[in-house]
Amino acid sequence: MAIRNILKASEHNEFLRKKSKIVNDVKSIYDLLDDLWETLHHANGAGLAAPQVGILKRVAVVEIDGLKLELINPIIIEKSDEQVIQTEGCLSFPNQWGKVARPKMVKVETLDRQGNKKTITATDWQARAICHEVEHLDGILYVDNVLEEE
Repeated sequence: MAIRNILKASEHNEFLRKKSKIVNDVKSIYDLLDDLWETLHHANGAGLAAPQVGILKRVAVVEIDGLKLELINPIIIEKSDEQVIQTEGCLSFPNQWGKVARPKMVKVETLDRQGNKKTITATDWQARAICHEVEHLDGILYVDNVLEEE
């Protein structure tokens, strides 16, 4: 495992806007998953997507309230109509915060580390983090959704 460099938007904005590629061989990303966890914990974050460490693969990790998720090829299949506006930040935008509206609940289809398809239902902060990381995989940055900066 290794702590990877987190790309900062000011220097790597063009790269962070690229769309990530589907993972076809889950076994090929075990080291990446381990590195994402180590990097996330080192940075004291809630979520981290592969593009943020310079890898354009549809992989992200999220850890909130004791729930640890590895998202491989995630697809949000359902969102609640109810939105919650809360302050959000991003490891690629250090010391920058803004209010963002996110669905209160999401359902996401993903693969786990063994390549098994699973559906996860998340609410509140977990739903927010999943939406944030899935957007990273599509080249969308949280600042694109900021309603008001703090």
